[in-house]
Amino acid sequence: MTIQRINPDTMHKNPAFTQVATVTNPSKWIFVGGQNGVDATGKVVGKDIGSQTEQAYKNVITALEAAGATLNDVFKMTIYLVEGQSLQAGFAAVQKVHQTQPQPVAPPTVSMMMVAGLANPDYLIEIEAVAVV
Repeated sequence: MTIQRINPDTMHKNPAFTQVATVTNPSKWIFVGGQNGVDATGKVVGKDIGSQTEQAYKNVITALEAAGATLNDVFKMTIYLVEGQSLQAGFAAVQKVHQTQPQPVAPPTVSMMMVAGLANPDYLIEIEAVAVV
């Protein structure tokens, strides 16, 4: 079994976590760590759930691509949404990103949890993904 940890150059770097990891045995499993609505410098992109969801989802895509996968390789996503935020607004942002993809996106299994807060009080959403190629 081989584990590879990847921190794409176009994403925020933090010594406390890896952005994406793969496990090869014989399939390659890809685990994308919780992505927030931050840009490559670590700056939160907006104060609304729509802009943060769009960026977090784009970060998931960037991490997947760095590991040799696409959204269609994802079979499980976990979404943490801060209480009081609109699930519908977040879903609309995800659909906006889906429309920019080169092929239709097959929906993965999804678990969504409402939480009191995340690691940074400005974060409104966090998205994890598991893929296999």
